Amino acid sequence: MTRPVKLSCNNIWMVFGPRPRAFLERHKFEPTLEDFQAESYIGACRNVTFDVHEGEILMVMGLSGSGKSTLVRCITRLLQPTHGEVLFDGKDLLSASRSELIEIRRHKMGMVFQHFGLLPHRTVLENVAFPLEIQGIDKEARNKRAREIIEIVGLEGREDYYPGELSGGQRQRVGIGRSLAVEPEIWFLDEPFSALDPLIRREMQDEFLRLQKMLNKTIVFITHDFDEAVRLGDRIAIMKDGVINQIGTSEELVTKPADDYVAQFTREAPRGKLVTAETIMRPANGADPSFSVSADAVLNDIAPEVLLRDEPVGVRKADRVVGIITRKDIVDQLFTGASGS
Repeated sequence: MTRPVKLSCNNIWMVFGPRPRAFLERHKFEPTLEDFQAESYIGACRNVTFDVHEGEILMVMGLSGSGKSTLVRCITRLLQPTHGEVLFDGKDLLSASRSELIEIRRHKMGMVFQHFGLLPHRTVLENVAFPLEIQGIDKEARNKRAREIIEIVGLEGREDYYPGELSGGQRQRVGIGRSLAVEPEIWFLDEPFSALDPLIRREMQDEFLRLQKMLNKTIVFITHDFDEAVRLGDRIAIMKDGVINQIGTSEELVTKPADDYVAQFTREAPRGKLVTAETIMRPANGADPSFSVSADAVLNDIAPEVLLRDEPVGVRKADRVVGIITRKDIVDQLFTGASGS
């Protein structure tokens, strides 16, 4: 069953230049890259449209300058888009008044950025409680909530530390805790782990997955790391030159890239961990193999058995053989990247 849409972005344009709206209108909202270059405009986001469902983690990724961070700033209206619509629970954030937007940010949105932005003169407890202080919640109540959040993000015992006394990973946990204090309905994270050392980054990814399993937030997560996107995301959107080239699961991006750029971007992806038997299977045509594997099993798990067999192996779904795969199918996928026929 498809989950309800929590956030819907429609035809988002973010154009930098002297008269960006007039530029779009002059080109009937279909300017080419050549038009931008000829008139010295920059198309940071170009006609971006996508939905995010309740409880989904959507990873938005691309190289530096692709527009991914600009996009999340447009969605949250830290930047005012040149044109478009951002529907949050059906309400267009781009037409919200300043006071309405402040209330939405205070009560329904959580934001975490690469640079922690902690208040250095405040303790961990005070930093986490700060959004609640802004809401006007009394000190006893906000500190009680902050202590609960501190326990959730694994910083119990460090309530009275100052940011300068913490490691990078601990400071990022404070930032995450602060963003969760208001119990947001949607969570925006802009490369929150990219400044961390590899081991701490992996630890924070584990922590993020633990928190998501516990809290089930709707999340838009910006990254430039495909491995991180694969590990954390339900779906991945790949951006280039302000455009989303493709949105899909990691398996869809690897096996059915929309264009050469996506294919190049995903070329080094661990296919054996992503591609399932169902994706590469051939029609069974009435075959009844003596051995079968689950349709949702990934290739790394089934390769040892399939590669040892000369005969086709069945692909089973709900106790019924729905297709077959052969040794050649496995070899093609794992070593040449070819698709099944």
